[in-house]
Amino acid sequence: MKKTIALISVLALVLCAFAGCATPAAATTESTAPAAEAAAPAAAAADNGTIWSSVDPNEEYIVVNCLNNIEYFNAHKYMWEQCGKMFGVKVSFTGPADDDMTVMCTAMDSAIAKNPAGICVWGYDAALDSYIVKAQEAGIPVVTFVGSTTEHGDCYIGTSQYDLGYNGGKLYADSIGGQGQVAILTILGSNMFEERTKGFEDAFAEYPGISVVAYGDTKADATTAISAAKDIAIKYPELKGYVCTDSTGAQGAATALSELSLTGKVDVLGLDRNTETLQMVKDGTITGTLAQNDVSVAYWAFITLFTAKHVDMALTTDNVAAGAKVAPNYIYTSVNLITKDNVDYYLAANDLYATNGF
Repeated sequence: MKKTIALISVLALVLCAFAGCATPAAATTESTAPAAEAAAPAAAAADNGTIWSSVDPNEEYIVVNCLNNIEYFNAHKYMWEQCGKMFGVKVSFTGPADDDMTVMCTAMDSAIAKNPAGICVWGYDAALDSYIVKAQEAGIPVVTFVGSTTEHGDCYIGTSQYDLGYNGGKLYADSIGGQGQVAILTILGSNMFEERTKGFEDAFAEYPGISVVAYGDTKADATTAISAAKDIAIKYPELKGYVCTDSTGAQGAATALSELSLTGKVDVLGLDRNTETLQMVKDGTITGTLAQNDVSVAYWAFITLFTAKHVDMALTTDNVAAGAKVAPNYIYTSVNLITKDNVDYYLAANDLYATNGF
């Protein structure tokens, strides 16, 4: 898999070099490179067999998503739009503002009807499975991103849930010198959050000086998270810190510690980089937060679809007839620790992401 990702990485660098020749599109809901300008590099390259000889500026790459009103997806929208500009093709980002699966399935069906160059979809619910299969049967490359409940699709791009916990746990363990009592705030019984928890557990197991003394179930509810965090702090007065597998954990722990007059005395490691959480890092309410590499998720999703459309990887002489799969099964992205030392850079990026035209 590493070799496949490395191959895509090399291709991406080459494509980006060529893409610099194209004139960027204006920032609109559906970013489109002007046909005449986008066609210029293609025409110039037609005689030398580059990728641009096969690129149609009217080809479209579509993201079908839900919960589109939350800040988390600004990074994905921003990079998707940038990819449209860099590669001189049409891009769009569609789907409901909430998690209405009827609307999302309709959006997926509409995307398929447009016969686009590729579809990127958040595999949020099993209801999407048949639509993903329908798109693939129509010859449309499909990737899933962010998270996925489906095994369908050519490739998943996003964070490994286990790695999110493991890599985050390693970063936190190193930051506290490998010593202390730690509690994990999570959502018990959910496979995704259980994977994150297992990652934290395995990371901490590598440090003899760290012990996981308690688990708190936030149930993804702020009030419940406050109660769970408070109970743990009272029971374990030597607690070094909380690590959280969901966004409500940090908010609950921060409130609990404030009510117990323990702010700054017990660490809180949050999850994700929404502005509210970053502000808590900046003002010292929480110690830090783990950031998924959401902007690169969108980039690699686009690159994977663009590759499927324009690159004939000769695994066989006829991959379709041979039933040969050439796309990587997974592309996992990095996890980063945000603290007071670097939080301003992430806040500035959030401001940048908010300028997207979708």
